[in-house]
Amino acid sequence: MLCMAIHRVFCLFSVIESSIFFRELSPKLRMRVSLFVPCLVDQFFPQVGISTVRLLRKLGVDVSYPHAQTCCGQPAFNAGYQEEATKLAERFIDIFSDAEHIVTPSGSCGSMVRIFYSSLPVRENFRATLPDLRAKTYELSEFLVEVLKVTDVGAVMRGRVTYHDSCHLLRELKVKDPPRLLLRHVKGVDFVEMEESEACCGFGGSFAVKFPEISTAMVEEKLKSITKTGAEYVVANDAGCLMQIAGIVQRNHLPVKTLHLAEFLYQGIISNGSNIERI
Repeated sequence: MLCMAIHRVFCLFSVIESSIFFRELSPKLRMRVSLFVPCLVDQFFPQVGISTVRLLRKLGVDVSYPHAQTCCGQPAFNAGYQEEATKLAERFIDIFSDAEHIVTPSGSCGSMVRIFYSSLPVRENFRATLPDLRAKTYELSEFLVEVLKVTDVGAVMRGRVTYHDSCHLLRELKVKDPPRLLLRHVKGVDFVEMEESEACCGFGGSFAVKFPEISTAMVEEKLKSITKTGAEYVVANDAGCLMQIAGIVQRNHLPVKTLHLAEFLYQGIISNGSNIERI
């Protein structure tokens, strides 16, 4: 399975790197970023990875993709397989230790690196590099707003939008305002907060498999909050949440689009092409 994941990642980014658009660089490259792609993005939402790369490139960031990367270890960690999680953590540390900045379109994976790696029994040579690694690892919206100082990416979209807070992004990384700032600055968007936006959607990785009845009840409550807003788009920053919410939306045959923030912003840039405004 690991080999299949690696192969799929290679195929995805071989396609990206071969495209003319991917090779277009801003004349003033401000920062270098090493992109970490979560497993769910690799396997189910490759368009999120592509949008992340193109969004960062459009903002003038020099993006590289370390091809040796695999899983960050969170599924194994959550399931209690500490030895396996530790091996993957050490692999991540080894691959990304020389990166200037590490960006991931996932609060879940970002929290694994920044919060939970310190609780794993990694060997001393890896532990010595952890503080620096944690300090330079960012979730996408956090990086855009707090590092690049960008709130308006020059996007234009039409319609009403609401936002779902992913648990790890909000509770572990304490990221709440950056995605909202980015959405509110998309021209033409009517941004509406849903009720209980911070409530879990019920995904929780293996939780949705082990406790399907509870998981379903939770996402049904989330759907009620979404429908009350009258939103045409639901935006979230984690693929697991998007998978969970998209499932209930499709089963109920609702005309609501579920998009990752990277997809939403990049689609808006394509439709506009205006200059980037920075704070």
